[in-house]
Amino acid sequence: MGNEESVFFSRVLTELTLSFHIIYATIGVGIPLMIMIAQWVGIKKQDEHYILLARRWTRGFVITVAVGVVTGTAIGLQLSLLWPNFMELAGNVIALPLFMETFAFFFEAIFLGIYLYTWDRFENQKKHMLLLIPVAIGASFSAVFITIVNAFMNAPQGFDIVNGQLVNINPVLAMFTPAMPTKVTHVLSTAYMTSAFVLASIGAYRLLKGSNHVYHKKALFLTMKIGLIFSIATAVIGDFSGKYLAEYQPEKLAAAEWHFETEEGAPLMLYGVLDDGEVKYAIKIPYALSILAHSNPNAEVIGLDQFAEDEIPPLYIHYLFDIMVTIGMWMTALSLVYVVGTWLKIRFVSSKWFRWLIVLGGPLSMIAIEAGWWFTEVGRQPWVLRGLMRTEDAATTSGQVDLMLLLFAGLYLILAIGSIVVLTRMFRKNPVEQELADRELEKEGDLR
Repeated sequence: MGNEESVFFSRVLTELTLSFHIIYATIGVGIPLMIMIAQWVGIKKQDEHYILLARRWTRGFVITVAVGVVTGTAIGLQLSLLWPNFMELAGNVIALPLFMETFAFFFEAIFLGIYLYTWDRFENQKKHMLLLIPVAIGASFSAVFITIVNAFMNAPQGFDIVNGQLVNINPVLAMFTPAMPTKVTHVLSTAYMTSAFVLASIGAYRLLKGSNHVYHKKALFLTMKIGLIFSIATAVIGDFSGKYLAEYQPEKLAAAEWHFETEEGAPLMLYGVLDDGEVKYAIKIPYALSILAHSNPNAEVIGLDQFAEDEIPPLYIHYLFDIMVTIGMWMTALSLVYVVGTWLKIRFVSSKWFRWLIVLGGPLSMIAIEAGWWFTEVGRQPWVLRGLMRTEDAATTSGQVDLMLLLFAGLYLILAIGSIVVLTRMFRKNPVEQELADRELEKEGDLR
């Protein structure tokens, strides 16, 4: 196997691992907050349905955490095996956030275990809910630290380069790069938003399949409301991300928007196709790119004409950007219509066709997460460490990467099927109605 093939298969395997892991990682970051909110609402309203909601979500969450651990470990392994030159150069810098990410996960896992096995040990539910605070903090901070590593790769700083080596490293300065604030907040808000819409999707599906229990209606309204809040937050953070790119990674913004020539009053391109360097069928929004980049309709936006051809990211990232933004806008609109419609008691938000749209929202949100992650990674190309190390120079020269790809693909397939089977059986054999009836019997027994 040649060096080019090694680079290609290394990239494919890394993309496969990250694409699979991001599903479980997103759920792992977002669900603890949903559980905490559900339990808090249940305690506040003295409503057993919300308490049960927290309980059932926790059971499912534990399965996804287990799969997330395996795929997260695979990423750590592949960093060293597939990208040894990158690790040799930058390993000293990213070691601190990677260690802190592991610590945050252990912090979360310890308290999750205590929370899970002490459901019926607390007379006071408020004290039990306190255990969720470190779980939610640990989950979110594991995302924060791993995103800090990614931010460093996009805007490396905090060191000197001597003879091709990174020396005089300041780990704190390296962690707090210009890319860090927008990347971290965007990852967190999209994880919370997507988790809410995935749970809403499940609630809507149960209602469509004949379980017209008020429990599912409460779950649906709660999660759609949370989803709306975080989808609006994501849109605001997305605007800041655009301004960051214009300032620090103009080539990425220009490639994403097919902005070929530097100009003032630049229009925003949505959709369209590229035919021999010419954009066709696109929706052009006048001045919108200048507003996104610099909050000024007449501002100059740097185009691809300012960069060497071998430093321009692949132009297909425009489609990834479009997918991410379109789904985000659609889910914001859908959740807004549902929440307002429910408050005003408008009937169509309870109709079958509208609930099917909500069911579709869960997978769509995951697709948006995938598209956003690919956009982030591919948009940095041809660099693995922007401006310092190219992807082709960072990869292994081993001839066995294609075999590794097959083995890991098999592992992910087993994990995916296994987690789906376990989750569906877990909830199918223990329906809400049965669990509520059992809890009523338990209470009656306690009163006697």
